[in-house]
Amino acid sequence: MSYAEVLIPAQPAPPQTMKRLSKARVAGYFFLALWALLGIALIAMMITNWDNEKFFKFGPRFLHGLGITVQLVVLSFILGAILSLPLAFARMAKTALPKWLARSLNGLAYCYVYLFRGTPLLAQIFMVYYGFPQARPFLESIGVWWFFRDPFNCGLFAMTLNTAAYQAEIVRGAIQSVPRGQGEAAASLGIHKTVAFYKIIMPQALIVALRPYGNEIILLIKSSAIVSIITVYDLMGETRYAFSQTYDYQTYLWAAIFYLSIVELMRNGWAKMEAYLTRHLKR
Repeated sequence: MSYAEVLIPAQPAPPQTMKRLSKARVAGYFFLALWALLGIALIAMMITNWDNEKFFKFGPRFLHGLGITVQLVVLSFILGAILSLPLAFARMAKTALPKWLARSLNGLAYCYVYLFRGTPLLAQIFMVYYGFPQARPFLESIGVWWFFRDPFNCGLFAMTLNTAAYQAEIVRGAIQSVPRGQGEAAASLGIHKTVAFYKIIMPQALIVALRPYGNEIILLIKSSAIVSIITVYDLMGETRYAFSQTYDYQTYLWAAIFYLSIVELMRNGWAKMEAYLTRHLKR
């Protein structure tokens, strides 16, 4: 026991706080039990109404759609992460550039982020899928029509632009959360600003950004179902096809289970990676 602990003994939590914690815990257990009962009822319903013919007929299509969904999410997240870096730097452009140029870059980046975060992803996908073909002669003249005539590429393009706006704000907030004293200490040691940024500030910012990045991936997984509207046969697209052939609501239950499994795998894997990368902070 330290000297401070002898002088200032630990005080128990107030009774009102303990009551609130106990009520919140009871409510949490109640909703957990409710979800467990719903899950058991769902499993029982599927077992009693199980149809092997439908399962073997549409099962391969569901797996194919699952692969398309994973491919779409991974590519859009990686490309969005690459695009988000210059957007985040433009949002923070201040002293390193001339004032007029910094303000211009900041304004353009702000408009981009405001536009793609303030409008629905569905509208953005429609704008790309239905709007870009109106400019087909121009797209053919610059040699990119081959890309936008594919629905998968249109969905990938729209999702990349959308997630880049969110990731730019994640990166900007994470960098600005690092105390200024880190850069000042590096400057006092004679470390160049660029080296200090990539070796000192950026690693700390990435640790702060881990949790928001995980949330963004999960939201991207669930948002990817929208691309089925533009004839992309991802997991939801194959589900819609199976339902149109059978009119069996269980096809959507299968899709929900697939999406829930992906999200849970992603959540647990990301949590383990975060615990591994931040293990030095828990010592």
